[in-house]
Amino acid sequence: MSNITRYTFVLAACLIVAGVAFFWFQWDFPASKEVSFAKIGDQTVRVTIADTPESRERGLSGRDGLASDEGMLFVFPNDEYHMFWMKDMLFSIDIVWLSRDKTVVDIAEDVSPDTFPSSFSPRALARYVLELPAGFVEEYTVQIGDEVQL
Repeated sequence: MSNITRYTFVLAACLIVAGVAFFWFQWDFPASKEVSFAKIGDQTVRVTIADTPESRERGLSGRDGLASDEGMLFVFPNDEYHMFWMKDMLFSIDIVWLSRDKTVVDIAEDVSPDTFPSSFSPRALARYVLELPAGFVEEYTVQIGDEVQL
């Protein structure tokens, strides 16, 4: 094999690897692929699970919106005052904090992307956080003390 042929082969292989790497890292991976359901009162919501540091950090950022029966459930390993902000969010949401026993401990309604960089935290320790379409809490009269089935 001549040096020019060898050089061309190596260059082509490098370009292929670089192209694959470029598209791999540009791919818009969802925050999580696991889907489950949450039941609040009589309303069932399909939730995407965010249970890793990466998926919790990404959350709903960059998404265009949520269907009326859709949400994201953040699962944390410990009870804490988990803070949320609207970084890279494109739509308003309701934020519902839940205790370890899945009782609503705090609510922030109609939180707008315009609130960034402000952050929102619950008044009580929480293990889970449920993000829902803005207006959900009011429409379904979700209140502190309500139980949520996960």
